[in-house]
Amino acid sequence: MTYLVADDLPSAPAGERFRALLARPGILQMPGAHNGQAGLQAKAAGFDALYLSGAAMTASMGIPDVGMITVDEVCFFIRQIARATALPLLADGDTGYGEALNVMHMVRSFEDAGAAAVHIEDQLLPKKCGHLNDKKLADPHDMAAKIAAARKARKHLYIVARTDAAASEGVDGSVGRAKLFLEAGADAIFPEALTNAEMFKEVARRLPGVPLLANMTEFGRTPFFTASEFEAMGYKMVIWPVSSLRIANKAQAELYAAIKRDGGTQNMVDRMQTRAELYATIGYHDYEALDQSIVTTIIPQAMPQPG
Repeated sequence: MTYLVADDLPSAPAGERFRALLARPGILQMPGAHNGQAGLQAKAAGFDALYLSGAAMTASMGIPDVGMITVDEVCFFIRQIARATALPLLADGDTGYGEALNVMHMVRSFEDAGAAAVHIEDQLLPKKCGHLNDKKLADPHDMAAKIAAARKARKHLYIVARTDAAASEGVDGSVGRAKLFLEAGADAIFPEALTNAEMFKEVARRLPGVPLLANMTEFGRTPFFTASEFEAMGYKMVIWPVSSLRIANKAQAELYAAIKRDGGTQNMVDRMQTRAELYATIGYHDYEALDQSIVTTIIPQAMPQPG
């Protein structure tokens, strides 16, 4: 598939395709994709939808996830993943980048960039990762106003309201806020940083029939659960937000250490994606075939020997 060919592109809006996935039996699994290449690899592995994490975006830019990036910067990431994969994409909308009008601008911008869904959180700036300490919560009615603004602005975007209240207000606070956000127009609820199975089950029990999103991030407050375990606890969606970036970053660090140590990449070649594998992933020859003036590329099959 190439996004240059209209017949290859989905005809239904991304938000509608996201809703169709949620209408199927089972839990919707959305791995994080921090760029278009990661999105294509996730698609090749068989996933039907993707997640774009604010933490992964900012980390890939070399800055922390404290609410520094702009709507336009996020749209750059949305656009490349949506174009590359044509899969429905849930995007991290942080706190909405401001108040009601800013939230409406974000919704319109995200839709235009190709997003299928967005989640907005009830933190105050400077915001933090949901699994860190001492988060500052917004007044729940102020957050509800943002959700109502998002609902008013959207054409098809699926709206997920995230609450970070569990750490300071417990399940009661999370559920109370969730009900207010649902009344304001949220389509689903994301109770962030729950710390055990009992909390996950209790939130689901007290929000019957509400689509719930679980966050299975590593090195956070939530123990490891599988997708099927989250489904059994009453959840309809699960994300692995930063996993692809963590793996890629670890591999890059080892590569740079090897180059510095060995004076070259000769000891790392067997761990690399080959040129042929890269071209297959990005559909290089499909693009090439669109323009017969491009000479067919011959891929070297082996490293040349010195001498």
